[in-house]
Amino acid sequence: MSRAVLVTGGSRGIGAAIARAFAERGDRVAVHYRTGEEAARTVRDGLPGGGHVTVGADLADPDAVRAMVDTAAASLGGLDVLVNNAGVYLYQPVLDTTYEQWQAAWRQTLDVNLAGAANATWCAVRHMTGRGGRIVNVGSRGAYRGEPDNPAYGASKAGLHALGQSLAVALAPHGITVASVAPGFVETDMAADLLAAPAGDGIRGQSPFGRVAAPDEIAAAVVYLASPEATWASGAVLDLNGASYLR
Repeated sequence: MSRAVLVTGGSRGIGAAIARAFAERGDRVAVHYRTGEEAARTVRDGLPGGGHVTVGADLADPDAVRAMVDTAAASLGGLDVLVNNAGVYLYQPVLDTTYEQWQAAWRQTLDVNLAGAANATWCAVRHMTGRGGRIVNVGSRGAYRGEPDNPAYGASKAGLHALGQSLAVALAPHGITVASVAPGFVETDMAADLLAAPAGDGIRGQSPFGRVAAPDEIAAAVVYLASPEATWASGAVLDLNGASYLR
């Protein structure tokens, strides 16, 4: 049965892989973007099947989030799955930033990574109530391992995991599951320069497999957590870091 799926941050990297994975199983996908409209259209046009759309919004803008989710639901004929994948990562070591830079980085990171996901979830739930649904959050290993160069990122992802667990309890009576994945490093275009630099070998060496994750590996876990078979995983945070960090 084809489902209506909204993937935030779907124009590149992990989000694009998630969009493809859902489309390959016959679902209709709304590919969200902030500024990369052309990239989102390229992803949409490359998806198997039909009925896919693109939707734009700055997740830091609550009104834009609401309009985006409603547009996705209207275009897809409802909403069955929300994947909160979009996020920003801003370099902000505590000793190397001004107070103004520090505040700005925290504000932007929390507005997008945490409040943006929370607002998208609030809006999506209005379309799922009465029919059930699946919400999957893309968090991070950094929520547990720490992000010394970007503490706001680590804090936002820890908050996203906690949000998912709280809503898993609140939404279960309505037939809506909420789960999260916590990836480590993933081989995307955003990480390409770092992985190609001298530090890349050290990053790959964090895992006993000697590599980082492929986007498709993260996408496969997201598709599973959004499946009917994963109902009992609601509230879970699934580590996807190749044994690079164990807790």
